[in-house]
Amino acid sequence: MPACIEGRNVNLTFRPPNRRPVRALHGFDIEVEEREFLSIVGPSGCGKTTFLNVLLGLVKPDSGELRIRGKPISGPGTDRAMVFQEFGLLPWRTVLNNIELGLELKGVPVETRRHISRRFVHMVGLAGFEGHYPHELSGGMKQRVGLARALATDPDVLLMDEPFAALDAQTRDVMQVELLRIWQEARKTVLFVTHQIDEAIYLSDRVMVMTKRPGHAKKIFTIKLPRPRDYEMRVTREFNDLKLEIWQELKDEITV
Repeated sequence: MPACIEGRNVNLTFRPPNRRPVRALHGFDIEVEEREFLSIVGPSGCGKTTFLNVLLGLVKPDSGELRIRGKPISGPGTDRAMVFQEFGLLPWRTVLNNIELGLELKGVPVETRRHISRRFVHMVGLAGFEGHYPHELSGGMKQRVGLARALATDPDVLLMDEPFAALDAQTRDVMQVELLRIWQEARKTVLFVTHQIDEAIYLSDRVMVMTKRPGHAKKIFTIKLPRPRDYEMRVTREFNDLKLEIWQELKDEITV
């Protein structure tokens, strides 16, 4: 049985007019198993977000192979969904209407999509806020709506591009706990981009460290910490030893 996500020797160079080409990815390899939670950390500009856009089908690589469940990626598809750093909610739509947006675009009947979106309202802990608008929500609540909207379309793969970067530290910690709860319930394959080593370790089954641009995998760490995980595990020796190991791999890639 093939892995859920397979990438082999993916290469991509941006060629903007009247400027030098920019090599974003070079020889990028990745393999993610079904229902695995894999995080990617790397220096700014190394191609983390670019790779998610390639996987989403929004950007076509120059060469290489990229497959979802053995099928080549030729463009956007309903088997993938993205949760962005910016909340991306439509301000004129309520929580419930925002969550059902993807279902509406797929042509799902009103009653069916309303039933599905209500289920995800409860899953992400927003019961009672169905009729609220984005400007009435906190940052953490907005990100819950974005997560519910992505999950409502039932994708095989959930891509998350620094989804908690805009949140304050306490809300970010709470959202990490909530994401693990939702992931364990929804059982999706997750590819998560972050700059925070602590966050990557806490959430993930494995953590990939990327090189500086042009980006490719430098080293992958298997996180053997037991699940379910709690906040207190972050102060254990095992957690901090692993954090130091990952930092040692990452620091040489960061140019000041």
